[in-house]
Amino acid sequence: TLFRSQTGSQGCVSERERGKPRLRERARQGHAAGHRARAMAGLTSIEAVKRKIQVLQQQADEAEERAERLQRETEVERRAREQAEAEVASLNRRIQLVEEELDRAQERLSTALQKLEEAEKVADESERGMKVIENRALKDEEKMELQEIQLKEAKHIAEEADRKYEEVARKLVII
Repeated sequence: TLFRSQTGSQGCVSERERGKPRLRERARQGHAAGHRARAMAGLTSIEAVKRKIQVLQQQADEAEERAERLQRETEVERRAREQAEAEVASLNRRIQLVEEELDRAQERLSTALQKLEEAEKVADESERGMKVIENRALKDEEKMELQEIQLKEAKHIAEEADRKYEEVARKLVII
């Protein structure tokens, strides 16, 4: 739009006012160039923001991947720890069972040693008894041998006596 002079006449436009449209046009062109420069700068800053967003997304993706990897590793380590704890618990139970079995075996050994000691005492007593019986048997054998000898002598004497008796009885019958 054209500016009117301060006098208010409509038909007459001053030189000054005629130059204003040019200034305005130039201003508009400068303004448009500024917009373009700003738009270019805006595009540049938008691209920079886009690049920044891409970098941040990439960093976020990497962080997420790293977090997932660490979570997997943590899960693997947790499972390994649980397995190791279960194995330790199993080994502790096994140790406890072995210790209980050892206690029972020691009790059985103690009982067996007591029985062995008693059996040795009984065997010693039996051996002493056997020696006493053997000694008696030897004495009895000696007695039997002596008595057999005495029996033979007594038979011999009795036979002698019978023979003498018969002789005496024959002599008496003859007389």
